[in-house]
Amino acid sequence: MSEKSHRLKQVILAKIQANSDNRITFAEFMALALYHPDYGYYSSGQVVIGAKGDFFTASSLGADFGELLAKQLAEMWLILDRPEAFQVVEMGAGLGDLAIDILNYWQSNYPDLLQNIEYNIIEESPSLIATQQQKLRFWREKGINLSWKSWSDLANHSVIGVFFSNELIDAFPVHQVIWQDHQLQEIYVGENHGNLIEIIAELSTPELLNYFTQVQININSGDYPEGYRTQVNLQAFDWLNRINQKLKQGYLLTIDYGYSAQKYYHPQRSQGTLQCYYQHRYHADPFVNLGLQDITTHVNFSTLENQGKSIGLETLGFTNQGLFLMSLGLGDRLVELSTGKFSVAEIFKRRDALHQLIDPTGLGKFGVLLQAKGLTPVQQTRSLKGFSPER
Repeated sequence: MSEKSHRLKQVILAKIQANSDNRITFAEFMALALYHPDYGYYSSGQVVIGAKGDFFTASSLGADFGELLAKQLAEMWLILDRPEAFQVVEMGAGLGDLAIDILNYWQSNYPDLLQNIEYNIIEESPSLIATQQQKLRFWREKGINLSWKSWSDLANHSVIGVFFSNELIDAFPVHQVIWQDHQLQEIYVGENHGNLIEIIAELSTPELLNYFTQVQININSGDYPEGYRTQVNLQAFDWLNRINQKLKQGYLLTIDYGYSAQKYYHPQRSQGTLQCYYQHRYHADPFVNLGLQDITTHVNFSTLENQGKSIGLETLGFTNQGLFLMSLGLGDRLVELSTGKFSVAEIFKRRDALHQLIDPTGLGKFGVLLQAKGLTPVQQTRSLKGFSPER
């Protein structure tokens, strides 16, 4: 075990021992494993994205994803009647590459938008903020209104523009639950002779049962086999409520991998969706490689839609990433490869990257959810290209 993993394990064990029941929820464990300020995976500078890291994201495959997303964001600006201060809030900006691709595209294609932009990044990891600030230094020196904000820095009902995220919610800490002894129970993290173990006990909060009611899943139906386990992302509720509190008029665009509630909580998906990523290999053991591996779960998009609707965020569209990007012009980029502008090596590399973005077994099946608030009746009738019914 590495020194970093050992230190993080000691922090987790101390947290367990300080609890009167000698256990913590899996959500508490996952928060420490990913976000502990000194040893967490995302907080300590451990994250490497791309071929030499633990996983790929769409933006690590080249500029195409960011440029097509920038095209969609620009269309939002136009539909909102070109507000003088168009606020774009990127939540969880990774290494900053997506922001660079977006700003580069606007500089070439929407210079008026670039001059009226307020580009805010909300990022929890100090090490990622440092990386982002270094990479985006050029744009700040150029005078573009680009800054890093906490949620409290944004005034309530102040944002006219768009909140967006790419592969963010999958890394929210989740509770683990299990159907055992004819009832829903919770899986906690405890310790036995210095080793991390699972402990099954009563639910830590009634919100876990309320969650299944909210997403219209009858967890007590008798359809679920003994030992059925799954995950519940309560933090997604808080996240949506916070965005709704800050957004005055505009959009919320969420890109991530996941399912509807019916698919997510299907009785045959008996082990849930928890996955760990370490050097492009994935497995289901969160207790190894502490602080050195990513821990994720799929997103329940029904939760985002239902909770959004209950607080005033209207769902305007839901599609998959492949269709979303094709509607925004990715197909034209594939055709362009045959025009003779590129070398053979460039053609193969670019074609492979573009195909990965729309691969129906990979990135292409990611969900893309569009929600909105405060649009006028006329603005509501104007469909965005990425969600065009003519697709």
